[in-house]
Amino acid sequence: MQIGVETAKAVDQRRIFVVDEDEITRAALQFMLHDEIETHELASLEEAYAKGQDWLLPDVLILGLSILRAHGLEVLTEIAARYPAARVLIVASPEEEELGIAALKAGAHGALIKPLRMEAVRQKVDTILGRAGGAALVQLGGL
Repeated sequence: MQIGVETAKAVDQRRIFVVDEDEITRAALQFMLHDEIETHELASLEEAYAKGQDWLLPDVLILGLSILRAHGLEVLTEIAARYPAARVLIVASPEEEELGIAALKAGAHGALIKPLRMEAVRQKVDTILGRAGGAALVQLGGL
């Protein structure tokens, strides 16, 4: 386990799917989160849908904006229908603010802003999961 990991969080049976075409972003988020929560890296929504069945349902999907560009904002409605209990966080850079705000208005529950920092990512995930130690979910200027 990494330094600063709370054991209670590491065993609370929650699951995150990191879905992004960018391998570096997926790997970074998986590294930041895997000690405190079961985290799966997936390159596409198709992979996420194939994996997220039966007992392996996600509690949180972290989506790169590349997924929204490829599938459109309506994919957020599709995700909500497929995984009604799951929450969606998007990963956006400040330059992508317009699409990030549109995603939040279309149903995303919050945003992780690049550059990603371990403490901020963990705090936002704690918030979205309703755990202690959370942080504000949205840091985009338009909201």
